[in-house]
Amino acid sequence: MGHPYAPAGLQLPGFVPLQLSQGQVLAPFLGTSLVVVLAIWLISGRCRGLSKTDRLLMCWWAFTGLTHIVIEGTFVFAPGFFRKENPNYFDELWKEYSKGDSRYVARDTATVTVEGITAVLEGPASLLAVYAIASRKSYSHILQFTVCLGQLYGCLVYFITAYLDGFNFWVSPFYFWAYFIGANSFWIWIPTLIAMRSWKKICAAIRAEKVKTK
Repeated sequence: MGHPYAPAGLQLPGFVPLQLSQGQVLAPFLGTSLVVVLAIWLISGRCRGLSKTDRLLMCWWAFTGLTHIVIEGTFVFAPGFFRKENPNYFDELWKEYSKGDSRYVARDTATVTVEGITAVLEGPASLLAVYAIASRKSYSHILQFTVCLGQLYGCLVYFITAYLDGFNFWVSPFYFWAYFIGANSFWIWIPTLIAMRSWKKICAAIRAEKVKTK
């Protein structure tokens, strides 16, 4: 049976077509993400001494952490997701996303590696950042800065390898802009802004410590 992905010559033996529509795939993800963000926003309001920026950062780290672990983790540890006769929601999600980047359904080695590191290391570290911000831990900004660098590095590898491998992994311009570019852009500009903020906070703390020791 054929598949809807690009390039047309991609070999996917045993491929089982999508059973859910695009709306049925995206609605649960977007709805659950909204619930997570709202829940963290409300819970963070009970934490004393947190600014609105801190609370927004907690929402982001909770969202990105769960996305890394739950969504990306299921991709990494389910190599045959596109062949399942009775697929679960996550199998369907990755078959849908693969319309924007067929390296996922093809199990590209570099893609699996990047996603594996992201799910196993950056996911838990992101959730730790939620706790660190809420508890005002001294390592909060160092942790956030480090995870942001990891996310930015992963995005660089993701886009550069796509270019080097032919830059032809999407079904149409819509999926290129909506999935390949749009969905991933959040992990470029948000970590960049957070890294800049944490860098400034770390530098300010070091300067303050130097003044104390004079």
